[in-house]
Amino acid sequence: MKRSIKITTSMLVVLTLTFNLFSCSDDDTSSDNPINFTPQFPCENGFANGHPCNGIDLMSQIPVEELGGDGAEGNDSWGWTDPETGKEYALVGTTTSAAFVDISDPTQPIYLGRIPTETVNSIWRDIKVYNNYAFIVADFTSSVPLADRQHGMQVFDLTRLRNVTNPPEIFSPDVIYNGFGKAHNIVINEETGFAYAVGTETFSGGPHFVNIQNPLNPVSAGGYADDAYSHDAQVVTYNGPDGDYTGREILIGSNVNEVVLVDVTDKNAPNQISTINYSNIGYTHQGWFTEDMTYFLLGDEVDEINFGVNTRTVVFDFTDLDNPTFHMDYFGPTGAIDHNGYVVGDNFYIANYSAGLRIVDISNIASGVMTESAFFDTFIPNDNTAFNGAWNIYPYFESGNIIISDIEGGLFVVKPD
Repeated sequence: MKRSIKITTSMLVVLTLTFNLFSCSDDDTSSDNPINFTPQFPCENGFANGHPCNGIDLMSQIPVEELGGDGAEGNDSWGWTDPETGKEYALVGTTTSAAFVDISDPTQPIYLGRIPTETVNSIWRDIKVYNNYAFIVADFTSSVPLADRQHGMQVFDLTRLRNVTNPPEIFSPDVIYNGFGKAHNIVINEETGFAYAVGTETFSGGPHFVNIQNPLNPVSAGGYADDAYSHDAQVVTYNGPDGDYTGREILIGSNVNEVVLVDVTDKNAPNQISTINYSNIGYTHQGWFTEDMTYFLLGDEVDEINFGVNTRTVVFDFTDLDNPTFHMDYFGPTGAIDHNGYVVGDNFYIANYSAGLRIVDISNIASGVMTESAFFDTFIPNDNTAFNGAWNIYPYFESGNIIISDIEGGLFVVKPD
């Protein structure tokens, strides 16, 4: 005997509501439920809203004046993904402040507010993230009065961004660490919970160690002064090819005229491993490991100015940390200055000042081959050897969106197509 079931309208409503409940919500922006947003300006025929491009769409842009006020200029940036909501946020430094932008819808970014500078305005501001907190520093020239150089490290609880109902807000930091005044950069090893401020007026400008495992109670943990001023650094818990240092905490410092490798595992007794320099040194600025920690890709900030070369990336072989060697030079297609660069998989992302964002395929780096695969030029007027345009990029969002912080243009949100 067959039974028939009559589906009523009310039953359909219940079924529909049940399906919606267990499917993705509007707020779910996690990688498990990706949303394909249509860019405001696709890269078509080599341009996106007037910006030269290849293979990268412009999702949106927020002018620097909106982020930092009248007369502001952009500088550094970083990103944060809320572990509870999956929302992505851009953290953007300007001369006046650090701004926070919700880019979970990259085509309709929401400027949530900013933390003003702790003392006076500065063209150098740097931001990093650990355990849902932002750590913000600023640098100043020696001509700035000593009292105005006492900016310290601002600590801000990023989960406060969840509760912004009337943006933009003016935020105050949760904590200020005053173990140093100015700092050119802040570096964080998220695996160990230690921050390294470089370019301070402590430890001869070398790395100043801070235990940030409790972000609201940062504690001085010493420093390293033996190799003088460090402009920038990367610190990793090492798991590369040199088995002598597996599990050790290694700092790679870009120290103006050389690259310095230091074992900082024991904060009371940091130990230099080795140093290396290279031909045509202008200003050893910033570098990044490949993901297998075999190669280190270095940007020299003024070799393009001093020696008339196109954008150059110097690549070192770090197979043996005690004996690093030169591997190759990569030259880009323009004479623009390279600033900061980061590696994700087989791609090297370069903030290339007036030439904008460049993406370089490094899958054949072992064979001495690096090839540009895509670009987005944030600075429309030219690709000159000058300090205009893209200061930094952040290419680590799971969505694939990339943020570019630009001196004149503010925040660009782009995505390879």
